[in-house]
Amino acid sequence: MSLFRSIYCAALTVAAVTAHGSHEQSVLSCQHPSYQSHIVSKSPLVIYLDGFLTPDEQVHLQATTKDTFSRSAVADQAGAQGQRQTRTSQSTNIEREDIVRCIEERALLFQGFDTPRASLEPLQLVKYGKGERYHFHTDWFTNPGHASSAVGGNRASSFFVYVSAENITGGGTNFPMVAPPHDERWCDAGFVDCDEPWDNGVTFRPVVGNAIFWQNLLDDGAGDQRTLHAGLPVTGGEKIGMNIWTRQGVLSEDIRGKD
Repeated sequence: MSLFRSIYCAALTVAAVTAHGSHEQSVLSCQHPSYQSHIVSKSPLVIYLDGFLTPDEQVHLQATTKDTFSRSAVADQAGAQGQRQTRTSQSTNIEREDIVRCIEERALLFQGFDTPRASLEPLQLVKYGKGERYHFHTDWFTNPGHASSAVGGNRASSFFVYVSAENITGGGTNFPMVAPPHDERWCDAGFVDCDEPWDNGVTFRPVVGNAIFWQNLLDDGAGDQRTLHAGLPVTGGEKIGMNIWTRQGVLSEDIRGKD
């Protein structure tokens, strides 16, 4: 089964669960929210998730990472990590405990039963204050050294989850090569910035608890250039987001940490 078909079926399952207002009990005793999924684009695959993160999870993530943020690093074409003007946010990895394991499980279940937990990178929070941004980039690696089988391959998929958006203006997530949806309900719900010119692609507003999911790679494993995106500058307030990255293969315990 293709990744698109697996995720499409998962999206239909989530929608059915939501319609009945029930919660799925997982093997980890996680109470997953009845979030709704909306397909934005089938090629590249981009899906919007409404209510992916619960209010309690939002509070917990902020409390456990308080005072742990540092300036975000970016790898250059040679693979060297460093601070760049293209990314001016702060970031921190999230310590794995039961609540975080439940968020990981939710991300895995959305992608189908065949995605192993060891394919998930450690979850990362990113914080953007006024004037901070992340210029256009892809989540998949262009440097083969960062995408070898020894490090789990390339990033097959991404979630970007909005954890906090305190008094926020600006700070949207822009995909310039993804056509914006035309239905007015995207605007009415506040999911999409409908004031952006359509030739700028689609810009998602930072709505707390919601998430964007997208597939990074083409069927042959090559990076999909159409997943180019940017964290637009915050013009007021503060935004905290969460990156959930899934690799093609499995990550060693040295990279991923203990479960």
